[in-house]
Amino acid sequence: MLNVTSLSKKYGKTRVLNSLSFMINPGEIVGLVGENGAGKSTLLNILASLSKPTSGSLSLHSIQFDKNIKKVRQMIGFVPQEIAIWEEFTVQENMVFFEKLSTVNKTTDELQQLCMDMNLDKWKEPVKHLSGGMKRKLNMAISLIHDPELLLLDEPTVGIDLKSKNEISSYLQQLAAEKNTMILFTSHDMDEIINVCDRVLCIGEDTFYQNILQEAGTTPEIF
Repeated sequence: MLNVTSLSKKYGKTRVLNSLSFMINPGEIVGLVGENGAGKSTLLNILASLSKPTSGSLSLHSIQFDKNIKKVRQMIGFVPQEIAIWEEFTVQENMVFFEKLSTVNKTTDELQQLCMDMNLDKWKEPVKHLSGGMKRKLNMAISLIHDPELLLLDEPTVGIDLKSKNEISSYLQQLAAEKNTMILFTSHDMDEIINVCDRVLCIGEDTFYQNILQEAGTTPEIF
């Protein structure tokens, strides 16, 4: 379980996050929505241990972030909005390269199967020749090499074709159901949020997203 308690973040005198408290249970997919600048990426960066909160506490399966950050990081997968892969490498070379940096050892066959599970079948193809959807899938596959218990995704399907978007959504649901992975992701695609997520967190004062969710029969948790 991810437990976030009274989390706040300030940059100078500017408060970005104000006393957020929520939990994510194993096997849950939680959406994170809000207008640009509401603090979604800031929250993901804090949960990914890339930034520290100004106040509040975080724990993952009862392990406090500030007590054992090395252990916590081994349990987290983070997919930033910017695609971070080697364009000149093939899919295989990218997967093997990042496996060497992982805390979990996997065979080439296991790495290929991970890609195949996402319908990423261009194993020998240089990344520079892949579609945007295939690149997004590879970016996600790399984050899953070490079998994280918490997966954080910042706009994982932005700018890609509908087929790839649906395949990624289906894979996330499979991952949560079969491996009990906790998933938190941001998206401006409200259909995606409504159809994929078990719960939705809405941060910021703008009521636009709140109204869309409520009209669709989804009650967001508002911060």
